[in-house]
Amino acid sequence: MWRVAMSEEVGKALQSVVERVNQAASRRPKTLPDVPPRLVAVSKTKPPEMVVEAYRQGQRNFGENYVNELLDKASDPVILESCPEIKWHFIGHLQKNNVNKLLGVPNLFLVETVDSAKLADKVNNSWQRIRGASTQRLKIMVQLNTSGEQSKHGLPPEETVDTVKHIMSKCSALQFSGLMTIGRYGYNLTLGPNPDFQMLLTQRQEVCDGLKLPLQEVELSMGMSTDFEHAIEVGSTNVRVGSIIFGNREYPNSAANTPVPSPAPSPEKTSKLVSEEAAKKMQHLTVSEH
Repeated sequence: MWRVAMSEEVGKALQSVVERVNQAASRRPKTLPDVPPRLVAVSKTKPPEMVVEAYRQGQRNFGENYVNELLDKASDPVILESCPEIKWHFIGHLQKNNVNKLLGVPNLFLVETVDSAKLADKVNNSWQRIRGASTQRLKIMVQLNTSGEQSKHGLPPEETVDTVKHIMSKCSALQFSGLMTIGRYGYNLTLGPNPDFQMLLTQRQEVCDGLKLPLQEVELSMGMSTDFEHAIEVGSTNVRVGSIIFGNREYPNSAANTPVPSPAPSPEKTSKLVSEEAAKKMQHLTVSEH
């Protein structure tokens, strides 16, 4: 009975989010690259069975924040057997001492949180050793701290171009795929476009101008459950959505004593109206394609 209910809930929630992703993409200005946004279903703290249910509904890209949880989940026999085309994204802070463990994850598709040239070197060297005779490059994104908050990880925006240049010229086993940010929680979109997203757009433009890269080949990973529609409208190609697909996260040892703070009030009811209003203000602030 629980399985049937879970299947129905995950299926309905996923379908709703996919529809909202597509609608948001249709509202993007024509000046932005026509890259279909990728939905990454963030499954942290959720059991493998829920991942399998989402996979059965057509979802292929999944994200995890912690190396150990990702390794355990990606190695689960049920997922390995039921989800042969699954693509795992690592979206949490990556410490150098966890690189080898992360790169051993089955079906690892994209590491979104490389935040320094030194970390890129470590990932590059480890991947060269792990892949052996294979020539497959590992896809990575460079994470920026666009909000300047000390609690956030990420590269200072002014170091973006040099870091990407280093990766492309010195890290032959890595494939630079784009830029990623988390941004400040709870930004009020009625004030206009999210400045963190605008910063990421600006940095992409500088990277493309400085390194002669086509705009459409540099992805932007920005937007989560409370703001993914607005992120897509201003140019995100990769959104990370968890709680509105799988439900609130469960933290076994602390949930009873430490409630998980909500990033923004009433996201489900307000995001559509707010994002449409913000989209109007965004039209002349969005970085245009050169």
